[in-house]
Amino acid sequence: MTDAHPVETDDAPNSDNPYSQGIRTGDTLYVSGYGPVDPATGEAVDGDIRDQTDRVLDNVAAVVDEAGGDGLDDVVKVTVYLTDLEDYEHVNEAYGARFGEDPPARVCVEVSRLPEDVRVEMDAIAVC
Repeated sequence: MTDAHPVETDDAPNSDNPYSQGIRTGDTLYVSGYGPVDPATGEAVDGDIRDQTDRVLDNVAAVVDEAGGDGLDDVVKVTVYLTDLEDYEHVNEAYGARFGEDPPARVCVEVSRLPEDVRVEMDAIAVC
C-alpha cells in the first residue's frame, strides 16, 4: 500500500478496533463500515430505521468530507448490511432522499448480526 493514506475525523465514530475510518489511495477513498452511531456520544442513535440510516450516511459523508471530497456526492458504491430485510423499504426511503436522482451503485445484504446489535451498517467507495 505505497500510495494509501488513512483518513480520520472526529465527525464520524472512532473505534478502538484495528482499522481506519477511511483509506485514500489516489482519487479513491474506501470508507469503513458505519452503523448509526453518534460520534459525539459513541452511542447508537434512537429512532426508527430511517433515522438510523440518516446517521449512517452522515458518518460516511463525514469521512468523505475529511478526505477532501464533497460528502455523499462523491460516493460511487455502497454496501448496505441489514439485520432484517423487512427494513429494506424504509432504508430505501431514507437512502433515496439523501442520494437523489443519480445514486451510487449498491449492494444490500441481510446479515445475522452487526456490532453493537445495530440494525443497519454501510461501507462506501468514493472518488474525490
